[in-house]
Amino acid sequence: MIIRPLPLQGLRLIEQEPFVDERGRFSRLYCRETLVSAGIAKPIAQVNQSVSHATGCLRGLHFQFPPACETKIVTCLAGAVFDVAVDLRRGSSTFLHWHAETLSAENMRILVIPEGFAHGFQTLGPNCQLLYLCTAAYAKEYEGRLRFNDPAIGIHWPLPVADISELDRTAPDLAPSFIGVRP
Repeated sequence: MIIRPLPLQGLRLIEQEPFVDERGRFSRLYCRETLVSAGIAKPIAQVNQSVSHATGCLRGLHFQFPPACETKIVTCLAGAVFDVAVDLRRGSSTFLHWHAETLSAENMRILVIPEGFAHGFQTLGPNCQLLYLCTAAYAKEYEGRLRFNDPAIGIHWPLPVADISELDRTAPDLAPSFIGVRP
């Protein structure tokens, strides 16, 4: 596994180095040693799978307030997604900046999203599956959402939104008083 830093501090991309032969391929999805070398000291507390059927489906932007902040380690098992992380960390030099990577079953990339970031994605084709490793269990009382098209963030989604939950569609814009989260 090769760890690459991305433009937002703490956001990282892991490139897998699969073993490929005539039968197919074998790859490592989780390695505690690799995550520790990438600066992730907390153990994995929860593993989630997301399945989205429609091309253009949008999920997010979601995050957890303290004390339930989590690091997410996200990979795409089927299809391809435009995966977005937004820096919400109070005092960060990249506060409210966003970065996106295309994650796909073909490129086998893994996005490491640190505590204090919002996360969302849009499917680039049908029947996409994501696997999430999370360092904290989901806590509804600490859940935060941002509207996917909040002008204060300005994400350029690649496709028209074809499917979105009511909660995500009606999530609020950032309040002018929002000063960020302190993970």
